[in-house]
Amino acid sequence: MTQSAPCSATLASALRHASGMGLARLDAQMLLLHALDRTPHDRAWLLAHDSDALDADAHTRFGTALQRRLRGEPLAYITGHQEFYGLDLRVDARVLCPRADTETLVDWALALLPPAARVLDLGTGSGAIALAIKHQRPDVQMHARDFSAEALAVAQANAQCLGLEVAFSQGSWLDGLTGPFDAIVSNPPYIAAADPHLAALIHEPLQALASGDDGLDDLRAIIRQAPACLAPGGWLLLEHGYDQARAVCDLLRDAGFADVQSRPDLAGIARCSGGRWPGLAAA
Repeated sequence: MTQSAPCSATLASALRHASGMGLARLDAQMLLLHALDRTPHDRAWLLAHDSDALDADAHTRFGTALQRRLRGEPLAYITGHQEFYGLDLRVDARVLCPRADTETLVDWALALLPPAARVLDLGTGSGAIALAIKHQRPDVQMHARDFSAEALAVAQANAQCLGLEVAFSQGSWLDGLTGPFDAIVSNPPYIAAADPHLAALIHEPLQALASGDDGLDDLRAIIRQAPACLAPGGWLLLEHGYDQARAVCDLLRDAGFADVQSRPDLAGIARCSGGRWPGLAAA
């Protein structure tokens, strides 16, 4: 059985104990700050108070959190928070943990959007993409959709906490929507059902990860449906797997999209691909 931190621990010794159990130092610091009910930005405070005693309640919380992390549960599920594009989002096992690489999709969308753009985020999950865009561009008319009612509840709670106005709806991709939208953005499931990487993601919702034998089923569906909902000159921007850029670009071209291209993530890997629906954008 995994041992928790010793009851007589100081903050410093609790961190050493966690490191000795194989936990990364940053994760240990985040868990300890959470146990102490302090913000993730208080790492300097930990250093200044490393000789402080860890009281019994905090010791119990830290020990429980440590065991959860060592079993592979995402840090964000344990703390209940994840930062994305400068926003503090509440997350839990109903949604995927927002990844930093997805900020590539937000950057690209922000660079393309005209004033007062109508934007749709498909498969919104925690609301990360939609809320980041709305926060940066208050003039945007933002709509976010998810098939999961539980995911929508998380996204709506985040929107309320952040004071950002987003229209939410439940449904399967673009079914029942007419638009027109100036941009559709999505980080859909894109992992092949038999991909061995899924074994490391057992704590996150499978329906938000896997998409058919080759991981492209949902991407195909979105690309097929998007033209009917895009304004002339509107863009479809999609996140995908590290090795799927060529396939997604081919799907976009076959569907009639122009200016098809990809964008790299933080590691320089083509992580997002998109295209423009032909025609002139509305004035």
